[in-house]
Amino acid sequence: MRLLVTGEDAARVEPFAALPQLLRAGDVVVLNDAATLPGSLRGSTLDGTTFELRLSGPVAGRSLAGVLLGAGDHHTRTELRPPPPVLAVGARVQLAGRGTAFAATVTARRDRRVELAAETPDAAALWQALYAAGRPVQYAHREALLPLHAVQTAYAARPWAAEMPSAGRALTWDILLALRRVGVRLARLTHAAGLSSTGDAALDAALPWPERYDIPVETAAAIAAARARGGRVVAIGTTVVRALEAARGAPGEGIATLRLDARTPPRIVDGLVSGLHVPGESHFDLLCAFAPPARLRAALTVAATAGLSAHELGDACLVWAQTT
Repeated sequence: MRLLVTGEDAARVEPFAALPQLLRAGDVVVLNDAATLPGSLRGSTLDGTTFELRLSGPVAGRSLAGVLLGAGDHHTRTELRPPPPVLAVGARVQLAGRGTAFAATVTARRDRRVELAAETPDAAALWQALYAAGRPVQYAHREALLPLHAVQTAYAARPWAAEMPSAGRALTWDILLALRRVGVRLARLTHAAGLSSTGDAALDAALPWPERYDIPVETAAAIAAARARGGRVVAIGTTVVRALEAARGAPGEGIATLRLDARTPPRIVDGLVSGLHVPGESHFDLLCAFAPPARLRAALTVAATAGLSAHELGDACLVWAQTT
């Protein structure tokens, strides 16, 4: 995996393993430790119409919240899938996969977004059924199915993420230890990374939706200490940026609702490691909070010339805020 480094100077490409040499003693790197859910479930209505349910956030008791896609699989790009069936509140559906099935009832619906109550004996039974029946969200550019272990970071903890917080995918234990050796402190938070695509252009334009986060007291303290001594705060992923900026670096749980762009420069985060994002994507808008769009476009040209991958689970970039 490679890393596109952008700053005041011309962008350049480095091996991702060079990240520790690009930081300095006193910096703090903040990780999103949300584990990826098996959030893709095959479903069918009582009349046999098939659909896919993609979870859009954490499981709450026996309640599932997600987005419906029409028939098909990941070999067809999400936006080219047929529309899903219209499910009325009160409709019963069957969710199944790999020999396991369970029923659920629609409790709320808005466009293709739904909430369902699983008809399992208790929450523990729902978790068992979910991990038996579900798969992680798949991507059209990958021929083979991704197993659940392939979309977990090395430090994954609570299963909150609808899709992998993929900026941390390349952070192996070797790289994490190398960061510690050069004097970089590691901190964590949990942010419920949402879906990257819904199959509906209007819904996609509103991404990212409000997402749950939890910032530990020790992480807030590490950030405050780094800033007091002149260190920089480096977020691994846009989800970390959203959580820290929404909370202004304070500890506790909350819902990130803000949308960062060129008009809202970050107040807490100085640098961001993220996937490669192109103009028109909400994540590109967030990158514009750190660097001018012209600089980002020039960096993307460097990335394209070097053959870097902008797909999900592709290569990464390191973007420094203009004031860093």
